[in-house]
Amino acid sequence: MIYKSSLLGSCVAGAVALGVFGVAPAMSQEEIIVGLVTKTEGNPFFVKMREGAQAKAKELGITLQTYAGKFDGDNEGQVAAVEGLIAAGAKGFAIVPSDSVAMVPTIEKAREAGLLVIVLDTPLDPIDAADATFATDNREAGRLIGAWAKGTLGDAAADAKIAFLDLAVNQPTVDYLRDQGFMQGFGIDVKDPNRYGDEEDPRICGHEMTGGAEDGGRTAMETLLQKCPDINVVYTINEPAAAGAWEALKAVGKDDGSVLVVSIDGGCPGVKNVEAGVIGATSQQYPHLMASMALDAITAFAKDGTRPAKTPGLDFYDTGATLITAKPVDGVPSISVEEGLKLCWG
Repeated sequence: MIYKSSLLGSCVAGAVALGVFGVAPAMSQEEIIVGLVTKTEGNPFFVKMREGAQAKAKELGITLQTYAGKFDGDNEGQVAAVEGLIAAGAKGFAIVPSDSVAMVPTIEKAREAGLLVIVLDTPLDPIDAADATFATDNREAGRLIGAWAKGTLGDAAADAKIAFLDLAVNQPTVDYLRDQGFMQGFGIDVKDPNRYGDEEDPRICGHEMTGGAEDGGRTAMETLLQKCPDINVVYTINEPAAAGAWEALKAVGKDDGSVLVVSIDGGCPGVKNVEAGVIGATSQQYPHLMASMALDAITAFAKDGTRPAKTPGLDFYDTGATLITAKPVDGVPSISVEEGLKLCWG
């Protein structure tokens, strides 16, 4: 099942992508239909992504069709959305795949039909199944919060008790990249860098799935607290999961500063939770930029066949990640909460 929304929003400035894609000639009179397919409708990250796409579509004078899955993991809904875009004669679309592997055959079908496919945020597996990927370097985002947690604990990091609040059992790319990045930053021996759950480090209390939602984060935290009452570090896949984890910690009196909670997203509610001390540090990413750049790229492709580039040395275009904390750690680059609030979304 999918939800479809029409073109909304107001024009915003944004020639960011011109240096990446080049300047295309004037648009023809032919209608350019472009799609955006996100995982869910209500998650603030995807709301801001959609708003960025809507504003850019209005600026470019193109027709935007937006879709979202009914829930995180709704691969069938996303498949239906893509098939609808092919039937509508779209020139291309940007998608945040719910299942990095299961979505590949449908992406291949769209590319064979002549559509430009740009993946946002969550790379496909394999990543080159799409024409391009615009995303946060999620492994680096995880590494930053892991290094911050290790530096904050100091010598006590050697005896940490860590809870991992992950995304989903199928481990989409964004899930394992962030998780494994945290482990690398914290100094945990990573086995398979593209999966989690095979580690042998005794500091790991376990992995529980959250669905990237607040209620999922609360339930996952409650489960891990039963297993490890002495947890003192909590990694969370995103800030809604972190908020839920905090509620579970608070319920058992662990809201006293004895537990470090780290996360990834950089939405305004999450940055405010850093300010309040709920989250110790978060890696901020920029969903509106991802979507805006994707629409620039698809429009350029529709006009003259221009294809987007990659960041040198990477197999995708890196849209950036910045650590936000009120308590900087030497050797871990970060910005202040005040700076993070100026850049946040949602």
